[in-house]
Amino acid sequence: MGLFKSLKGDHPDTVGGEGSQQNYSPPSAPPPSHQNYAAPPGPPPGRSGFLPSSYPLPSHAHAHQNNDAPPSYHDWTIIEDTALLPPPPSLGHETSPSGNANLSDADRAHEWCRLRPLIKPHQPTPAQHDSVKNGDMPLVKPREYQGTITMSRSGSWSGSTAPGGRDACLLSSLPCYFAAADSPLLTGKKKTMYFEVRVKSYGRGRGGDSSSLALGYCAVPYPTWRMPGWERGSLAVHGDDGRRYVNDTWGGKDFTNAIKPGETVGLGMEFSIPDTPPQYGSSPAQTPSMKVEVFFTRNGTREAGWNLHEELDAQNDLGVDGLDGQFDLYAAIGLFGGVEFETNFQRHLWLWQPL
Repeated sequence: MGLFKSLKGDHPDTVGGEGSQQNYSPPSAPPPSHQNYAAPPGPPPGRSGFLPSSYPLPSHAHAHQNNDAPPSYHDWTIIEDTALLPPPPSLGHETSPSGNANLSDADRAHEWCRLRPLIKPHQPTPAQHDSVKNGDMPLVKPREYQGTITMSRSGSWSGSTAPGGRDACLLSSLPCYFAAADSPLLTGKKKTMYFEVRVKSYGRGRGGDSSSLALGYCAVPYPTWRMPGWERGSLAVHGDDGRRYVNDTWGGKDFTNAIKPGETVGLGMEFSIPDTPPQYGSSPAQTPSMKVEVFFTRNGTREAGWNLHEELDAQNDLGVDGLDGQFDLYAAIGLFGGVEFETNFQRHLWLWQPL
């Protein structure tokens, strides 16, 4: 105890000592090391050009404005009218469920078209123009066509193909549409072209033969071992799957029902001046040169159609080159397998009659 007493004893200057409450007082000045302290003059190094902003902080930017009322309420339950918006692009298929073409034929056709650009329009003679107006147009038989073609009467052609035949495309001998003579941009009038095909039989009564036909239009030259609608400058409606093809080497787009034996089907195109004429400085890609409607009939009734310049699928659609009225267009009938058919170009022979 003596030892601890000597260390902790009664020292008046020790905190906790017996006399500390009476003699303690705070220092009268800062410690010696802080007596001469002063803030450094000017801004920190590197900020010599800095001046505080004279504008209020962002949170106070509208504090002195009178239009600080909240925005008016928007009723999100109201759906805006989308009638004026263009329809979405039709979705295409990668393959057809019934096509019999092979990849080598397609590759050969692509290369063939690459080496042979579309022929520029030519001015028809008066006799040629009159022949087309009267429906007096023979069908040209390509070497791929395995069958017969005969004229049954003026403006009407009957044909039959051999069972198991490969794809072949018949073309009219003259264009149904002369770009240099029929264009509404030249005549100021709408131009309609149309023809019909009556399907007598498929397979020619022999059962399991895969056969069908397609009807369409083509700019030339066209690879005649390919169905119309598969290559550039062509469109068609195919009878086996009921799909429409526009420069479409894939599987087409859903359009109508398959074409059956005994039915008469027709395909037409209407060219007219666009509702909104092209503006100065606008490119052809921005404004269609003409309004083009494609329509399909079955047994005398107009069944379906589409706008050639509809919104396209940027990834799969190949455009409408050659079909928008800038080139001559020929009637096209594609066939494979055994088919018996009759084609009518004269108006008085059609089941569908324009108004």
